[in-house]
Amino acid sequence: MATGMHMAEAMPSAVHAPVADGLPIRLVIFDFDGTLSDSGDWFLSVIDDLARRFRFRTVAQDEVEMLRHRSSREVIDYLGIARWKLPLIARHLRKRVGRNAHQIELFPGTPDLLERLAATGVRIALVTSNSEANARKILGPQHAARIDFYACGASLFGKVPKFRRVLKRMGVPAGEALAIGDETRDVDAAREVGMRSGSVLWGYASEAALAGAGPDALFRAPQDIVDYVAAHRR
Repeated sequence: MATGMHMAEAMPSAVHAPVADGLPIRLVIFDFDGTLSDSGDWFLSVIDDLARRFRFRTVAQDEVEMLRHRSSREVIDYLGIARWKLPLIARHLRKRVGRNAHQIELFPGTPDLLERLAATGVRIALVTSNSEANARKILGPQHAARIDFYACGASLFGKVPKFRRVLKRMGVPAGEALAIGDETRDVDAAREVGMRSGSVLWGYASEAALAGAGPDALFRAPQDIVDYVAAHRR
């Protein structure tokens, strides 16, 4: 989920929390929607139809900003979405994105971010509730090729097993990986696995909500991610 916020050009630098173990970062695991792809406006354009189809509360325009200040679980509860419906909604959204991928663009800084990260020697993975086919279509062949491993189709609160699968397949200890997303649930999942977490401030959740979840870093611009990883490669 994302709101369609664009990366501000004049935002301050990243806010970092201290990393206790001091281990180098060898792997960066990205979320997709709201982190690399600017799918927020598209999502808001279909939310009312989703609400009618799956019988949950519609979102008024003046509620969007309020919901950005709530955790992922609080948003689900506010909308009155039964937990058993979440996989059905996710499956429907994946199919819908597949038909409308041409309407969804990457955030302006995504291509350069992936190129610069790859140049540092760090490996890159993608863990998302979206499908691999959708992610590759939106990324385009050139940018998709910079992702070393895809673990897609995660349930809304099911990133933990996907994270563990990526770590095992890539042969990287949890302490040497950084998970980056735009929602509080991304922070929670990374913490459960034992990875460092970073939150981008151009996606769905507000800075206050993300800071309250306690990530290791808050990123205000893509370059902050490159700088953070470079500082922890040694």
